[in-house]
Amino acid sequence: MKPPILLLILVMNSALLFGQQPAQVDAGLLNQKWKAHWITYPKGSLKEYGVYHFRKTISLNERPKKFVINVSGDNRYVLYVNGKEVCRGPARGDLGHWRFETFDIAAELNAGTNVLAAVVWNFGEFKPLAQMSNRTGFIVQGNSDTEQMVNTGEDWKVYKNEAYVVPAKKPARTVVGPGDEVDASKYPYGWEGLGFNDKVWLTPRLLSRGVPYGKFEDWDWMLVPRNIPFMEHTIQRMGLVRRAEQLEAHSSHFQKKRPLTIGKNKKIKLLLDQGQLTTAYPQLLVSGGKGASIRMGYAEALTDGQGHKGNRNEIAGKMLDSDFYDQYNPDGGMNRSFKPLWFRTYRYLELTVETKEEPLVIEDMFAEFTAYPFKELASFKSDDNSLDQIWKTGWLTARLCAGETYYDCPYYEQLQYIGDTRIQALISLYVSGDDRLMRNAIEQFRHSQLPEGLTQSRYPSAQPQVIPPFSLYWTNMVYDYWKHREDDQFIKSQLNGVRNVLDWYEKQIDQSGMTGGMDWWNFVDWSFGPWTDQKPIGGVPAGAINGNSSILTLQFVYSLQMAAELFNSYGERDLSARYTALAKKLLTATYERCWDKGRGLLADSPDKNVFSQHANILGVLTGMFNTQSEKVMIDKILNEKGLTEATLYFKFYLVQAMKKAGMSDGYLELLNPWKDMIAMGLSTFAETPEPTRSDCHAWSASPNYDFLATVCGITPGSKGFGTVNIAPQFGTLTSLSAVMPHPKGSIAVNLKRTGGQKLEAEITLPDGIEGQLIWQGKKIKLKPGRQFLSI
Repeated sequence: MKPPILLLILVMNSALLFGQQPAQVDAGLLNQKWKAHWITYPKGSLKEYGVYHFRKTISLNERPKKFVINVSGDNRYVLYVNGKEVCRGPARGDLGHWRFETFDIAAELNAGTNVLAAVVWNFGEFKPLAQMSNRTGFIVQGNSDTEQMVNTGEDWKVYKNEAYVVPAKKPARTVVGPGDEVDASKYPYGWEGLGFNDKVWLTPRLLSRGVPYGKFEDWDWMLVPRNIPFMEHTIQRMGLVRRAEQLEAHSSHFQKKRPLTIGKNKKIKLLLDQGQLTTAYPQLLVSGGKGASIRMGYAEALTDGQGHKGNRNEIAGKMLDSDFYDQYNPDGGMNRSFKPLWFRTYRYLELTVETKEEPLVIEDMFAEFTAYPFKELASFKSDDNSLDQIWKTGWLTARLCAGETYYDCPYYEQLQYIGDTRIQALISLYVSGDDRLMRNAIEQFRHSQLPEGLTQSRYPSAQPQVIPPFSLYWTNMVYDYWKHREDDQFIKSQLNGVRNVLDWYEKQIDQSGMTGGMDWWNFVDWSFGPWTDQKPIGGVPAGAINGNSSILTLQFVYSLQMAAELFNSYGERDLSARYTALAKKLLTATYERCWDKGRGLLADSPDKNVFSQHANILGVLTGMFNTQSEKVMIDKILNEKGLTEATLYFKFYLVQAMKKAGMSDGYLELLNPWKDMIAMGLSTFAETPEPTRSDCHAWSASPNYDFLATVCGITPGSKGFGTVNIAPQFGTLTSLSAVMPHPKGSIAVNLKRTGGQKLEAEITLPDGIEGQLIWQGKKIKLKPGRQFLSI
C-alpha cells in the first residue's frame, strides 16, 4: 500500500517514458525464432474475458547503461518496471502483422533486485471491433544476450485478477470495448512493484516461441516491429462541476486536488464538464468507503431524454444518456487507485457515488490525456478572426481521431475507415508534417486486401466490411503520399495493390460502358434525400444496385487518372496509357447516358430522375467539361435547387472541384456549417450537420487542410513535394499568413492583397526547394530562402 503522495508521483511520472521513440530492434530477431515463448494463464479458456498479471524478478550486479527489450501481448498489455508504468501496447495490427514494442528500460533498473510486471487483458467477445486477436498471450524477448534473462518462460509467474467483473453486456451504441468494473476487495494491490509476495502465483503455460514476419511456416502471431511512436500521455485536471446532487462540491476539489468527503449511507451525483472533448484515462484516488460503489459515466454531449443534443454548453433539462461507464467498488483501504484499462472519450463525466456504512474520501481525481503525438507545426492567420476558432476546433478534432491508427470517431467506433483516413492523412501532413501514421494506414489497408482485389473499408477490424469506393480512395492515398513524399521504395510496394483494386473495378464495367450493379456497400455520403431510402443501408446513390451509377463510374475514373500519373512516373507507360484510355471511355459513356441537356446537369443514373452535387463534382474533377463549362457547373452545384447535397465529408471533394475550375476563391463561403457547429457549443467537428451521431469526426476537420492548401494555395508542384506551388485564394480576406511543415523545412507565407488585385508577398521556402507563385494568371519563380514580391 503506497502513501498518496508517492502514488500520485508515480502516476504523474508514468507519462515521461512514453515521450521517447521506440528503440532499435536487434536485426537477428527479425530473421529467426525468438528464444522467448508466448506465455499465458494455465487454466481455462484463452479466448474469454480475463485480466491477468505477469511478474519476473531479476538481479543485477550493477545498474546497466543499456537494457533493451521487445514486448507484445494479446489483446493488450501495460508493462511496469519496478512499479513504474513504462509502455502500453501493442500498436494495433492484424495477426499477420502483430506489432511488438522495442524500448530501453535501463533508466528504470537498479543494482540488485528488480521486477518486470505486466497486466494483460483479453476482452473476449467484448473486445473492440478494431481489435483483432488470437488468444491471451504475453511475450518479452531480450534484445541481445545481455538482456535475455527477462525472456518469458516458465520462470515468470502469472495471476488471474478476479477483481475485474465480466461485463453483462456490451455498451449498446459503441463498439470500442466494455467499461471496467473492479471489486477492490479482490485486487492484488502492489502487484507491479518490488516487495510484493507472489508465491501463490502460478507458473504460466508456454505457447509457441515468438516468430518474426515471414520466416516460418507455423505461427500464432507473426511479429513485426512497431512503426509509429508511442502515444502522448499528459496529465489533465478534471473540468468544472456543473451540477451536484445531494452534496456540496466545487470545481476546486478536482482542479486543485482538494479531498472530497462523502458521508456514510449517501447517494450523490456530480456532473463534470471538461469544457471540450478529450480522450483520456480518468483516474481515481480514494480512501475508506468500504462497500461503496463509484460509477463514472461518459458522454460527448448531454441530451434532453429524446436524444436531442442542442447546444453542447447547456445542461438545463438535460442528462447524460449513456450506458458506457466504469465502476469501482472500494474495499475501505487507504489511497486506493483506479484507472481504466483503455482510454475514455468524453466532454461530460458523471460521477455517481453510493456509500454504505463508511464514509468515502475522494483524495484526487484527474486524467491522463492520450493521443498520437502529433505536433502542431503549422499555423494560419487572416484578417477574419472567426477562422482562428475553426482552425483550433479542427485541429482538436484531428488529434482526438488519431491514436495507434486513425479513428473515424473516438467515442463510438475508433475504427480506421479509408474514406475518413484519406482526409485525415492530408491534415496530418499539412499541420504536423508527420507522415508515419499515414504510412501505417496505407500499409494496413493493403494488408486488408481480399483475394478479389478490393481492400476492406476499415482496418484493422475483427469484422470485415467492404465499401468499394473506399478501395478507390485507398489508391488515392497512395497517390497523395507520392505527391507529398519522396519515398519510392514504400510507394512501389503498394503498386500491386493499386492494380488489384483497379482490376476489380474494370471487371464491373457492363455493356453500357459504365460500371454495372456492384456488390457490397457502395457508400458515397450520408446525404439526405433519395440516398437515405436505399436498402439495406443508406448513403448509396441511384444506380449503385441496379447499375450505371454516374457517381460510382466517375469515382473509378478519378482513380484511374491518378493511377495513370503514378504508374507513368515509375516507368510503366503501357499500363499508364491503358488507364488513361479506359478513363476516357468511361467519361464518354457516362456523359452520353447521364447528361441531362434540359437541366444542364449530370444525373446520378441514366434514368435521370435523381440529381446530386456529387455526380457533378466528380464530373468536374475528372475533366468531363471544358474550362468554361467547369465554372458553369460549379455555379450550378452551389446554387441549383433540388440537388442531393454533399455533407461535411464530401465537401472536401467539392473544394477540390472548385480548385480545378479556378473557383476556389469562393471557398470561405462554404464554412457556415463549421461556424454553426462552433455556435452550438461543439469543441470538435461533428460527423454530419445536426442531428448528428458523433460530435467528433475527423473527415470534418478538412478546413485545417484547406486553409493551407486552398486559401493559402500551398501544394506540391511536383512529386515528392520536390517543388512548391503557391496560388492564394483570398475570397473576402485581405491578409493571410501561414507556416506549414515541408520534408526539408518550413514554408512560410505572408500575403496582403491591396488595391483589389495587387499582391504584396513575403515567402520563405526551405533550402533546396524552388517553386512558383501563381497570381491572376501570372507565374513568378520562387527560389529557396526568403523573398519579397510585389505584383
